[in-house]
Amino acid sequence: MKIFILSLILAFSVINQPGDNPKPGDKKFKKQFLESINRIRQRGCNCGTTYMPPVPPITWNDELEKAAKGHAVEIAKKHFFSHISKDGRTAMTRAENAGYNHKGFRSFTVGENIAQGQPTIDIVMAGWFKSEPHCMNLMNPDFKEVGVWVDDTYWVQDFGGREEFSTEMQRMIKSGKATIIQGKTAEHH
Repeated sequence: MKIFILSLILAFSVINQPGDNPKPGDKKFKKQFLESINRIRQRGCNCGTTYMPPVPPITWNDELEKAAKGHAVEIAKKHFFSHISKDGRTAMTRAENAGYNHKGFRSFTVGENIAQGQPTIDIVMAGWFKSEPHCMNLMNPDFKEVGVWVDDTYWVQDFGGREEFSTEMQRMIKSGKATIIQGKTAEHH
């Protein structure tokens, strides 16, 4: 019996080595996150007591990855845990500073999930799907793009959604028959 338990523990530790995780920024890292997110988005799920129906797949966005990386590095280096940077920047501000902007889009929204301590993509994703507000971000149909980074064990997942103006509206704006009036942007934590 002791040999079996020892073998099981050794097998588990070999399978789940943190060094086996794909590195942030690698194609495998991006692919694993997208597959994990889109598998659930495709079938729908319960976020707490709220059923979230299937939604379209999300795609990777390098600008959101850049924003996520900046925040993950900051919270790991400064050992704090918040959606608000030490200098007061929000997820929206960090995404815009990374080049993910709203200019020329009909609608624009940004959201963020953060986590700390999980050793693997599978474990952090399972935790986010078990948490109602994090799950709601993952299942939000307004979010069409994502970027993720991990530094040490500080995970940041930034979401974005931009919707272009219709072709007709673009023509009207270009001709001066319509004017863009910037409204309030939406941000989710």
